[in-house]
Amino acid sequence: MTAEITRAPADAEGFTLLLSPLARRDAPWTPTQDAILSAAGLQAAHDTISRWPGYVETPLVALPGLAAEIGVAELHYKDEAGRFGLGSFKALGGAYAVLKLLQREVETAKGHPVPMADIVSGAHADLVAGITVCCATDGNHGRSVAWGAQNFGCNCVIFIHAAVSEGRKEAIEAYGAEVRRCAGNYDDSVREAQETATREGWFVVSDTSYPGYMEIPKDVMQGYEVMAAEAFDALAATPTHVFLQTGVGGMAAAVAANAVRRWGADRPLIVLCDPDLSACWLDSLRAGRPTPVEGDLETIMAGLACGEVSALAWEILKDHADAVMALPDGTALAAMRRLAAPKAGDPPIVAGESAVAGLAGLVAAMGDAEARAALGLGPAARVVVFGTEGDTDAALYRDIVGHTAAQVRAGAAT
Repeated sequence: MTAEITRAPADAEGFTLLLSPLARRDAPWTPTQDAILSAAGLQAAHDTISRWPGYVETPLVALPGLAAEIGVAELHYKDEAGRFGLGSFKALGGAYAVLKLLQREVETAKGHPVPMADIVSGAHADLVAGITVCCATDGNHGRSVAWGAQNFGCNCVIFIHAAVSEGRKEAIEAYGAEVRRCAGNYDDSVREAQETATREGWFVVSDTSYPGYMEIPKDVMQGYEVMAAEAFDALAATPTHVFLQTGVGGMAAAVAANAVRRWGADRPLIVLCDPDLSACWLDSLRAGRPTPVEGDLETIMAGLACGEVSALAWEILKDHADAVMALPDGTALAAMRRLAAPKAGDPPIVAGESAVAGLAGLVAAMGDAEARAALGLGPAARVVVFGTEGDTDAALYRDIVGHTAAQVRAGAAT
């Protein structure tokens, strides 16, 4: 069977599919991987995050109508649009990493252990107020870091690149952060954030990792795994496939980690999905090593406009991601509209541009006989996708779908 399939894009069609030459379904969960994401780390993250005001499990939505339409047995969509009022799963990662960082810094200053609850309660507000956190973002991660900084009492500076919309910039500023716009793409903003933090004595809270910067992204990813555990706990049967939008890979690695530790060799097939102009995971798995994508990485899927894979995510996904897809923007636009105007009794779902690459990959694969066969998809497949954001840029969402989020939820798009 061909290991790589390419269909020329035309509107909402086209894709490249690569079966990973590195992964195995029976690959063991290694000590190195467990040092990144572990059952103990997940328990600690869940215990902490579940005590925050406003915590509720986000819904795992069954879509039997869409499942029947595309030809699978089951399709479940983990809807993160309501997470802590921030509109995306990123609320689980950035804010949790900010809290863990503040705890470590206060413990260092005090010279003894400090309960995390003391940081949350403001018991050490004087020390926390002297700390500044920063990060680069396409929008959602920066909003989470800013929200965490506001809640826990430290200062925050967020770096955005040239293509981040004004709506997303304003949403970050609403949480009290200073926002600085940089020239270049996402990876350029990552470098500027690190250089500024080094110069100013700030702390970078990034959702990507790179040489010399590994510990804090583990906390971010461990927060993300709470979402994966919620979703998989809610299923009646083990899924056969999980399609995941990737970006730098932190979220996908967290979902894969939970699947591998939970089910071992019986885990679902894991398929990574990215925009075709920022498909760093396609290039990296094809080459067998992390391989950057150059250029402006322009895509409507702004949260996935990343040219370099996270080193920590690579350590996990090189062994446990079975396939990768690169998709044109039209597939995401079609998926957003399809969820907003459902058929056959499915509920309407508000999904942002970066929420739907996994679903778009599934739809594209199901529409192609060779891709279906390569991925073992068919009428018995039970698929999970993760809807990682709602209308985090409300104006852009309205322009794409033709309705506001409120109108979609009220059924106006059907």
